[in-house]
Amino acid sequence: MKGIILAGGSGTRLSPLTKVTSKQLLPIYNKPMIYYPLETLMQGGITEILIITAPDRAGDFLRFLGSGKELGVKFTYEIQDNPEGLPQAFTIGENFIGDDSVALILGDNIFEDDFSEQIKAFKSGGQVFAKKVPDPERFGVIKFNEANVAEKIVEKPKEHLSDYAVTGLYLYDNRVVEAAKNLAKSARGEYEIVDLHNFYLHKGELTVSTVSGAWLDAGTFDSLLAANLLIAKREGSQVLL
Repeated sequence: MKGIILAGGSGTRLSPLTKVTSKQLLPIYNKPMIYYPLETLMQGGITEILIITAPDRAGDFLRFLGSGKELGVKFTYEIQDNPEGLPQAFTIGENFIGDDSVALILGDNIFEDDFSEQIKAFKSGGQVFAKKVPDPERFGVIKFNEANVAEKIVEKPKEHLSDYAVTGLYLYDNRVVEAAKNLAKSARGEYEIVDLHNFYLHKGELTVSTVSGAWLDAGTFDSLLAANLLIAKREGSQVLL
């Protein structure tokens, strides 16, 4: 399995912090944000990792992360010229993915859980990770049937479907590349990752696992602060005592 970290976009929700650097290079306690999704992939034994960045930030990532040799991994870099949705990661990364399966993780997502067993055990189909949240309307939401089996996934639903949001880690087999190519843009003018989830769900090949520990989408000031406090506590910071 290969890994992709999507670290593009302009980070407008964190302006003015993102006027000088990428959101994914902002500090989370003692490391830049991107280190945490990187650790998630590395824990799963993934050593070939594609980092997708915005054009004006590519140099920052290259200077900071380099080839990956010091970390025991190999980095490849690609540019996302016009952010039009998460599925672009699979079309931009088509040559990198080759014939392999792939794990996509968002560069601003920080997890407390260790997903190494799920990543190493993945064989085929698709797998997503759901977390119960107080504000599911901000995310892709999973609707379950009476048997508690995933029935459909809807992006930012206007009506309440459930409290379970799809987090920013996705495992797919190689078919995801062609599936991403064949997507149509939604009414929002973007390619939607939930359409890829539903591609596998409709085939009966989507596994939904739950996240037990903390999950933070560190793309707002509040979540950025929460992520710093979470990691500082984990690292034993005395400031929090």
